[in-house]
Amino acid sequence: MTPGRRGGIDPNAWDESRIRDRPSKRGSRPRTKERPRHEDAIIGRVTTVDRGRYRVRLPDGVMVTAMRAKELRRTPVVTGDLVALVGDLSGNEGSLARMVRVEDRATVLRRSADDTDSYERVVVANVDILVIMVAAANPEPRTGFIDRALVAAYDAGITPLLCITKTDLRDPSELIAHYADVDLEILTSQSADEHDDALLDNALLARILDRLHGHVSALVGPSGVGKSTLINALTGADRATGHVNAVTGRGRHTSSSALALPLSDDDATWLIDTPGIRSFGLGLVDPDHLVEAFDELAPAIADCPKGCEHTEASPGCALDAWVAGGQAGSSGAARLASLRRLLGNRGTNDHDERPTADPPHQESGGTALGG
Repeated sequence: MTPGRRGGIDPNAWDESRIRDRPSKRGSRPRTKERPRHEDAIIGRVTTVDRGRYRVRLPDGVMVTAMRAKELRRTPVVTGDLVALVGDLSGNEGSLARMVRVEDRATVLRRSADDTDSYERVVVANVDILVIMVAAANPEPRTGFIDRALVAAYDAGITPLLCITKTDLRDPSELIAHYADVDLEILTSQSADEHDDALLDNALLARILDRLHGHVSALVGPSGVGKSTLINALTGADRATGHVNAVTGRGRHTSSSALALPLSDDDATWLIDTPGIRSFGLGLVDPDHLVEAFDELAPAIADCPKGCEHTEASPGCALDAWVAGGQAGSSGAARLASLRRLLGNRGTNDHDERPTADPPHQESGGTALGG
């Protein structure tokens, strides 16, 4: 008992307001959710992604390796993204910058695993031209693949450009006529070497370089059509090239990762080679937006009944009368069949099937995007 206290008890011993807190071993600063603004960060473009490390080209041309800051650990970063960097920006071997912000994307080229999947897989970002490359033969062109790429481009607000190679092996007029009523720019190329049909003629290289100037463009297409060859010719890079298997008629995937390469010193012209994507699902595209990607058919849906699914079994679908009246052009029936295949695949998971009974330039669903 403490002397001089009533009942021998010190009342201050039970007064918690007099307790002195010990400083935390981790520091006494109050926690905050506010992150630094990093207003002095340098903006660069992601050129490729490899196992959590990002190669980024700065405005002065220096290439640096970066990793995401903690606050970006749940933010996906893809080739083409514009990102803010701090830290070591020297680009020296072993240096590592820190990525603190992803700038708003102008466009996003995306896909799903199949037509029933709603999970977004971003292919590239900030692209304004999509170069769709196919060959007139070896490998056979597939309108199903072209249509899927067109839908993805229009849905993303990207301008499509169709490039047909190897036109000396087969006359591409039938394929070109298939898209005669579509607002689609088409470039063609013969093989530059009779012993190597993957080589592109100089006339195409000059035309496509002029067309892509001042834009950020991406290449998509099946293997064996000359994608990597075009990249190498325009940029001086050394992307692996592959040839078409004589038995299967398909090319071998040679690009394993998306790679952005500058076509000019002013940082305004870029070309992105995409990796071998084995499915290009359209599960993220609204059905009406899918129809709108078919220029010659889109005006007809204004006369469709409410809730029309635009399939062959849809009662009162205005697409049939539109095509029968010749308003969709000479290829209207084939284009409508392609549209309805895409719409039909949204209820199944078979858009990668490739029936051998399909005639040339046709297929029941999509095809793979190759490297």
